[in-house]
Amino acid sequence: MARRLLSIWFPRLASDTSLRTRPLEGPFALTHRAGNADHLHCLNPSASARGLHRGMALADARAICPDLATRPADLAREAAALAALRRWAGRYAPMVATDGVDGLMADISGVPHLFGGEAGLRDDLQARLERAGLHATSAIAGTRGAAHALARHGGGIVADGRLAEGIGHLPVAALRVDHATAEALARVGLARIADLIGLPRAPLARRFGPGLVLRLDQALGAQAEPVAAEPDAPQFSVRMTLPEPIGLQSDVRAGLDRLLDRLCANLARHRMGARRLRLELRRVDHGAAQVEIGLARPMRDPARIAVLFARRLDEIDSGFGIDALRLSASVVEPMAPEQLGGGPAIRHDDALADLLSSVGNRIGFDRVLRLLPATSLIPERSFLLAPAAYSSPEPVPCRAGLLRPITLFPPEPVSAASGHPPATFRWRRMRLTTLRATGPERITPEWWFDDPAWRSGLRDYWRVETREGPRLWLFVTPQTGRGDWYVQGEFP
Repeated sequence: MARRLLSIWFPRLASDTSLRTRPLEGPFALTHRAGNADHLHCLNPSASARGLHRGMALADARAICPDLATRPADLAREAAALAALRRWAGRYAPMVATDGVDGLMADISGVPHLFGGEAGLRDDLQARLERAGLHATSAIAGTRGAAHALARHGGGIVADGRLAEGIGHLPVAALRVDHATAEALARVGLARIADLIGLPRAPLARRFGPGLVLRLDQALGAQAEPVAAEPDAPQFSVRMTLPEPIGLQSDVRAGLDRLLDRLCANLARHRMGARRLRLELRRVDHGAAQVEIGLARPMRDPARIAVLFARRLDEIDSGFGIDALRLSASVVEPMAPEQLGGGPAIRHDDALADLLSSVGNRIGFDRVLRLLPATSLIPERSFLLAPAAYSSPEPVPCRAGLLRPITLFPPEPVSAASGHPPATFRWRRMRLTTLRATGPERITPEWWFDDPAWRSGLRDYWRVETREGPRLWLFVTPQTGRGDWYVQGEFP
């Protein structure tokens, strides 16, 4: 069986993808910043018709076309679009690989008869891409180099055994050689591939480098060039179709348990853990119910995950019965192997993660917060609030001799203070008497932050134990000269 390769080129992939979601009329281009200037990255046909081209400086483009509409290019989105097209092209070939950043290469050997021949396959491909709003050019040839060259110069089909005739009229730049080599060939009158085919290979390699000869031989089939398709990312999804509809909660739980066992086994094979899971239940009336839960940390333990699903399953309306279940892990993260046996520390971590998962699924993971230490001596800035599910506990930095209250609140003034530190004072309608005081601890404002609460200058903090019981954190601002005292925290 002769080898046949299909090359698909998307000359306007980035702009087509952007305009599919947010259509615009008139000239349009995506811009990409390089150095200190913005340049055109991808244009629509209207912009190209106005004389603009890829790589042109945005300032020059606006001088030529003042009504040009632009958006910043998203390279990650462009790569994701090409990856999605690679998966879609699997309808035409069992093996599809990316060809640069704007093309695909598929091995269609033995496939064209399913579409009525190579011309029928190519017509079907072009029609589907056109309906999707994507500009594309395709070509079919016996080698990767020939298909690549023809796709970027008008497209077409090169019959088996006629490579030299099929690509001979193309410029030498179509051989995927660098610009300098193509210019050097043009200066000596070698402008087309046909001009190179009959020349001896050794003189060509000595004058223009071995890369030219390699590309020429690959295009003509003298050198093999494989199509290495990238492996698909693993899909963490399992499903179950039932011969008879079910409606009891116990039956749904039993089905979920089986799906969890299969899904967690697949996660373990890839050393991944789930962070968000979705259970979809299809009813016999073609309706559907969906249950989604989140996890505080990556997990692949079926029993612990089933507990989180239990409360949500009671809310499902099974209607006239459920005949299919599908469980998928929509968000996964790498999960290193864990030590089996589970000591007390491991059990404590698991219990905390289960608690965070349970509370987070009820009130939202962004509302379950954790205090993290911050490198600041200012009391208000000595900690950070972060969602507990998306952060890990950090050890509190050890500061010798510096004790901080458990309860911290905005400064509250005290009255009737006498002495330094005050021997008696009133706070929150209580009259307190000082038994023991430790201090002062002087804290200077951080000059790089303009905090209105600290504009009065440095503070002297005292730890005060009172006869009535409260153990308070008091401070005074000596720079003001007024001797006003405030309470900012309370020790246990």
